[in-house]
Amino acid sequence: MPLSHLLLALTVVFIWGTNFVIIKWGLAEFPAFLFATLRFLLSALPWVFVFRRPAVPWSAMARAGLLLGVGQFGLLYWAMRQDISPGLASLVVQSQVFFTILMSMAFGGERVRPLQVCALVLATAGYAVVAWHSATDPAAAVTLVGLGIVLAAGFSWACTNMVMRGVGRVNMVAFTAWSSLFAIIPLALISLAVDGPARMAHALVHASGWAWLAAFWQAAGNTVFAFGAWGWLLARHPAATVTPMALLVPVFGILASAALLDEPLPPWKIIAAALVLGGLSLNMYASRGGRR
Repeated sequence: MPLSHLLLALTVVFIWGTNFVIIKWGLAEFPAFLFATLRFLLSALPWVFVFRRPAVPWSAMARAGLLLGVGQFGLLYWAMRQDISPGLASLVVQSQVFFTILMSMAFGGERVRPLQVCALVLATAGYAVVAWHSATDPAAAVTLVGLGIVLAAGFSWACTNMVMRGVGRVNMVAFTAWSSLFAIIPLALISLAVDGPARMAHALVHASGWAWLAAFWQAAGNTVFAFGAWGWLLARHPAATVTPMALLVPVFGILASAALLDEPLPPWKIIAAALVLGGLSLNMYASRGGRR
């Protein structure tokens, strides 16, 4: 991979990792489901007028939009209000990798390799460390409720992966933009029920420019630029060359949260991160071996 392409890949994973801090900043002024509504509104408009609708069934786009909007980001934002820190959220949501493996086995007939079993055991041990401290340590920056919600967000992400695998080779930026249309109304209705019209209106009217910039960045930075750049790299290099870079997402997430939000890094959190990242790395190695 040329140096310029390597730097582009690093930029993408840096954006995805540090975005957990930006989400936290946005949640300081926007209610969780309203913030998610804005993310998907800005992910759809004006991009559906820029990208032609992919040649996939409307039902597939609707499933992806609901799972990604309400299931992944709606739940993630809800948990990050006060039940889990951004650094830990960036780590726990990577459970989507293992949920995807299990769903591929159950519904796709894929065979799990022994190394993937070891990878799952390692990651589960890491999540168990987080669960133990969330239940016993008031200063852990995570609650059992928050851990459960983010694991559910990871499961929704895995379900989205299965939908995307089913649509075949399409422009994923366009697919994401068009499927975002189906997330807007459900998220807005949930925000209306949870927060009420008065709080929603107050947030929209009184939000600072920084809060609006955080909402805009969710769409323009994370979806259009980062997703588009990642797809561009995958089109030019083997997946086994590009995808290992994604292991840096929780690394950047944890470090950014520590640097910008003063999130503490006690030994147990480092151990949990090492176990999960070890599981992710081992799974990626096993997947590369299977492709060869």
